[in-house]
Amino acid sequence: MYGVLLRADDVLRARPRLVRGGHHARRLMLLSILMILFAGFYGAVMGSYGGARWLQMLYSGIKAPLLFTATFMLSLPSFFVINTLFGLRHDFAESLRALVATQAGLTIVLASFAPFTVLWYVSFGSYDAAKMFNLFMFGVASISAQRLLHQFYQPLLERDPRHRTLLRIWLVIFAFVGIQMGWVLRPFVGNPVAPTQFFRDEAWGNAYVEVGQTLWRLASGS
Repeated sequence: MYGVLLRADDVLRARPRLVRGGHHARRLMLLSILMILFAGFYGAVMGSYGGARWLQMLYSGIKAPLLFTATFMLSLPSFFVINTLFGLRHDFAESLRALVATQAGLTIVLASFAPFTVLWYVSFGSYDAAKMFNLFMFGVASISAQRLLHQFYQPLLERDPRHRTLLRIWLVIFAFVGIQMGWVLRPFVGNPVAPTQFFRDEAWGNAYVEVGQTLWRLASGS
């Protein structure tokens, strides 16, 4: 456990050795393991709404790492093509390591918010409010991770300013895919009055419409 925390500290400090130097495959594996562990931890906490519902906590602890992994893998091919079109394919391996390190950092930040999520759950009883609070936590963690992303990407930005444009494109792609993927993989919080399910029966739909409807219900008190 101490070794895991040390590696997490390396990520939060954006140690250059994580994305540069030798042993690239080993470092990618280490970063991926960190992402799975910390995302799984927050997922289990997210699934604890309404009490210690162990099956929902297990499902959410599995699906949170799946959310990050699936979003990343779906976003990567188009980002590779865009790098190629910009003439920056030779930098793609380093870009990949920077992105994976940022993914690990994002989940570490998210896991650090777990006490706030527990406090929210015991303070407010609304299921819609619980969902929106977790969405807010994901948003804050994503914004916080942008500093790490720019630190990991700094050598690339110094080497070629076009990487700044590609970085913005990546953020748009990742956010768009991630929100929809979160909708497909729901429930993460789980309604205590509904049967515990790994996936909803009506898995497909539009995440952006649902978020708007949830905000409207909260605002109107319905």
